[in-house]
Amino acid sequence: MKSSKVYAVYGASGFGREVMPLLRQHYSTDSCSESLFIFIDDDPSLSDVNGHKVYTYNDFLGLEAHSKNVVLAIANDKTRKALADKCAKDKIAVSSVSASNVVKMDEVSISEGFILSPFVTLTSNIKIGKHFHANIYSYIAHDCVIGDYVTFAPSVKCNGNVHIEDHVYVGTGAIIKQGSAGKPLRIGAGAIIGMGAVVTKDVLPNTTVVGNPARPFIKK
Repeated sequence: MKSSKVYAVYGASGFGREVMPLLRQHYSTDSCSESLFIFIDDDPSLSDVNGHKVYTYNDFLGLEAHSKNVVLAIANDKTRKALADKCAKDKIAVSSVSASNVVKMDEVSISEGFILSPFVTLTSNIKIGKHFHANIYSYIAHDCVIGDYVTFAPSVKCNGNVHIEDHVYVGTGAIIKQGSAGKPLRIGAGAIIGMGAVVTKDVLPNTTVVGNPARPFIKK
């Protein structure tokens, strides 16, 4: 049977399974009874996850539908970008989802492809780039600028006047100290902030920092 609309979560692992209820909730007002909610995953061993069928990307492309929408529930920033580029090439719409209890205050600008998990807070005067992920209980305070393909793990605390460049990963429970209007704290492109790190000063691009206060990680 041809579905009028297909809504897909790309990625059937842990985060994807957390995102699926947000996707269903987001489109719960859709009046079409023939809408289909599925996972996309190229693991051939998967056929059904939490009551939703799993399709490979090629099988998804072959589904007959009036419209198709995908949410990219992939934590790895480079993979997320590659999938976004692939969907754009195939003219597949990439959607955004937000939990019903997310708090967004004044003058928050956020580009396409975001996922905002439950209990996320975005305060005021914030600019966020495309394909941003914020996991549960994370917050971003005033006057922050966030780049493209940035990932916040659970309970990240990003205080005010922080600039985070593209492709940064911030680990669970990390705390980023507030900068100032004249001198925002900066985290360079491709940096990784370790779990529980307390960032008190700028982080150079493509650098991994850990600890309290956060320092560059050196392999022994």
